[in-house]
Amino acid sequence: MNDEQAAWHEQRRQAVDGHAAALEAGRAAEAEKAAVLLADFVRRAAERGLTPTVLSAQSFNGRSTYKTKLRGWYLKSNKSVAVGTDAKFYTLTVPSSLRARFAGAKVEPSTPRLVIGAGGRDGETMPLAELLERRLEAGADWP
Repeated sequence: MNDEQAAWHEQRRQAVDGHAAALEAGRAAEAEKAAVLLADFVRRAAERGLTPTVLSAQSFNGRSTYKTKLRGWYLKSNKSVAVGTDAKFYTLTVPSSLRARFAGAKVEPSTPRLVIGAGGRDGETMPLAELLERRLEAGADWP
């Protein structure tokens, strides 16, 4: 490889690194904004007397439902996403597991996004703020 090619490769590597850093910074800023919305939701849900429920997780194939130690509010009627009482965002799908059937599934918080479902195959997207508002407006009458 000559000096010109080496310089070009170095320039491309720096450009890729710069794009990756900008993308990560954008995701971090989005997660911070979403975290504020989630904390506000938990506060408003408590003010309105919305009782949190024990959250369940579904297997990826949809055939099994597992208990979790989480409490919170489902945001979609299919119970695939929720806000915990800890103001964290949870995607409630897990791998199938015999252990989870007996001991319950462990679900870690997901990085919250401002648009739920973005990049998904089904094309069903909704702004997080709208999803949270709909859940608050539904009150105790939630599927």
